[in-house]
Amino acid sequence: MTELPKRKAGIVACSGEELPEGTVTRLAALEVLHELRPNDTVTICLPLFLAGGEEDRTFARFYPTITIDGCELRCAARATEMHSAKPAASIVVNDIVAECGLGKPEGRRRLNEAGKQAANVIAERVAALVDEALGTKGRPTASDEGAATPNKQRKTEATCSCGSGIPVLNLFIDGKVVEMAALPLIFQKFHEAGRAPDEAAAQELLEAVKVYNYVPPEDEQSYREAIIKEYAAYRERESKP
Repeated sequence: MTELPKRKAGIVACSGEELPEGTVTRLAALEVLHELRPNDTVTICLPLFLAGGEEDRTFARFYPTITIDGCELRCAARATEMHSAKPAASIVVNDIVAECGLGKPEGRRRLNEAGKQAANVIAERVAALVDEALGTKGRPTASDEGAATPNKQRKTEATCSCGSGIPVLNLFIDGKVVEMAALPLIFQKFHEAGRAPDEAAAQELLEAVKVYNYVPPEDEQSYREAIIKEYAAYRERESKP
């Protein structure tokens, strides 16, 4: 099977700065992004997302997202669902604080110990949700490797969704236009591997597409035919001098 771009989860943290809980969300998100799951997550900038950032919105439409809100208003979760898709999971700081019997977070620029504890607890909860969303539960993580080798500096790869470059391609399938995430990259990988547009490649292309997009089981044949046809055209274009 041709190696494909890695699927990641997006972390959307509350941008509220008037409440200590907003600071808790950002610290928890940073811990997940840089320490707990750096290779499996990207950050989605909520203000840019709300302002119409297409890269962020495209990512949230095709990749699982986990929102971390400071209060019951759930601004991050509501914005994600409104502009892209329903988050794979949502966390509210106040809910976790009450559930775990933690102290009240206080301070905005400098959190008290209760706030720091809440950020750590929430970060661990989000990391578990990332594993669940990506189906990676039980796999060694950056934090596990770091615990085993405490004196070894860990390499992190935390990135922003706006820099992840998720190209999309529109296909005409059964009389309607369908937007397919990551398809240009998939085509590129198959082309670089020298794969001809044959039946074997058609099935592998379909399986690769299903990693990044939902394909209705009853429409798989139509999707397969459209994808292999477009791949053949892509190969022809790329072969021209």
